[in-house]
Amino acid sequence: MFLQGSLFGCLEPGFDAAFDAVERTHLDEASWIDFAPGWLRGADEVFDALHRSLPWHQRRNVRMFDSLVDEPRLVAWWTEANGSGPEPLPLLADMRRTLGDRYDETFDSIGFNLYRDGDDSVAWHGDRHRHNVVNPVIAIVSVGAARPLRIRPRGGGPSRGWDLGLGDLFVMGGACQHDWEHSVPKVRHVSGPRLSITFRYGTGDVTMS
Repeated sequence: MFLQGSLFGCLEPGFDAAFDAVERTHLDEASWIDFAPGWLRGADEVFDALHRSLPWHQRRNVRMFDSLVDEPRLVAWWTEANGSGPEPLPLLADMRRTLGDRYDETFDSIGFNLYRDGDDSVAWHGDRHRHNVVNPVIAIVSVGAARPLRIRPRGGGPSRGWDLGLGDLFVMGGACQHDWEHSVPKVRHVSGPRLSITFRYGTGDVTMS
């Protein structure tokens, strides 16, 4: 698996704890997106470390006709409560605490999703822990090559998109998981794999973006 690096991706890993580059987009009166391009420095090094060390697996949870087929991406999972020890990288612990302070949430899990090529994807969905948490905040840090993430009103309608990779921060908040849905579509051309690092709270093994 080849990742074409970037100049900023090769820096010593670190992140913008002041959130200076964050811009908020209001999807409607109740839902919002925060986006900070290049929030994580040294994204290539973080990609390499996580790609080498995480116990990747492929879930069989996509229904096609009357059968379940493999989900077209690889996943891994860390939770504070399952006795698995500290976060896979010390930097992730700092990110988790800093994001929690910023958004006044106690993030207690990290989901990892590896999109190996343009055929890997995830269909339209809202994260399932919206059934357990009202207005959950979900923070995604993307490393690796940029891939589109699209958002549309629940049930269909015009969509809008962001290209996420190279250390970008993307946060969904308010009623986003209740009233909107998101996807990572298949793409014909991509410069390399993308890995998303997703911070949540109050959840178990749920769909990740």
